[in-house]
Amino acid sequence: MQLETLKIFCDVVRWSSFSRGAAENGISQSSASQAVQQLEGRLGVKLIDRSKRPLVLTPQGKVYHDGCKELVERYLELEARVKAVAEEDTVVGTVVVSAIYSVGLHDMSGYVKRFEERYPGASVRLEYLHPRRVLERVTSGEAELGILSYPRKWPDLNVITWREEPMVLVVHPSHRFAARESVSVAELSGEPFVGFDADLSIRRAIDRFLRHHDVQIDVALEFDNIENIKRAVEIPSGIAILPQPSLLQEVRAGTLVAIPIESPDPAIRLTRPLAIIHRRHDNLDRAGARFLELLTSEELTSEETLSTRPGKQLASSST
Repeated sequence: MQLETLKIFCDVVRWSSFSRGAAENGISQSSASQAVQQLEGRLGVKLIDRSKRPLVLTPQGKVYHDGCKELVERYLELEARVKAVAEEDTVVGTVVVSAIYSVGLHDMSGYVKRFEERYPGASVRLEYLHPRRVLERVTSGEAELGILSYPRKWPDLNVITWREEPMVLVVHPSHRFAARESVSVAELSGEPFVGFDADLSIRRAIDRFLRHHDVQIDVALEFDNIENIKRAVEIPSGIAILPQPSLLQEVRAGTLVAIPIESPDPAIRLTRPLAIIHRRHDNLDRAGARFLELLTSEELTSEETLSTRPGKQLASSST
């Protein structure tokens, strides 16, 4: 059984259409239909109910599709990695990476520096955007890779779990919590709070965490990015809850204090999940595949993380 046939089947299911699945693979509609019929003949069951529009999977088809989908995706990723290894000496070109601003210049620049030292003929262009724009840029193919928080499942994108960042309380050094080893979530009630804009996923996650513990806060200011929140806390205009890695420079300089938040329920932890996304059916070029491998397989040293080298980037705004 050829892997191409499995991919045709998965694409027909993804689009709920033989014609669109065929177009995805550069073949005729009748060829796509014959490919699915061959699978059904081999298995002795119907995989797709052709009497319904749009097409729907039979119970057997759903089981088969779930397994085939994972197999095809893993093969395409493996194929891209093998090609990259085989042609390692010719890694050239520019990798465009769209990231939410709160991933941070200081974090990403360490990866960019390591990548460009390893592959002198290649470069990375970073652009920091609102989460919605990150998704748009990757979906349209204008960016090869995207980095965002609180990922969902998208039919046309591969979503690769990157890391979970602990969220901590952030205060000015003069604040009454500044000398504490930790602060219970209940103690945050009534504190003036500098938060994210209400439409951002990170704000909704923080609000859910506080509501779960019956904590009421007084939101004094709202911003769409971490840098403005940090500046507001430095004034100080209130306290904040932010991802711990985004505070390394300020904590080191003594302008902010990061404090763990204690929950009465140890199972309830406040973290920010980050993921890397790229288009599902487009093989990454060698430079893109190599940068993705670097991000997912290597950790930065503390010196690299705290480096202020911004790398090549596009001017932008937002979180």
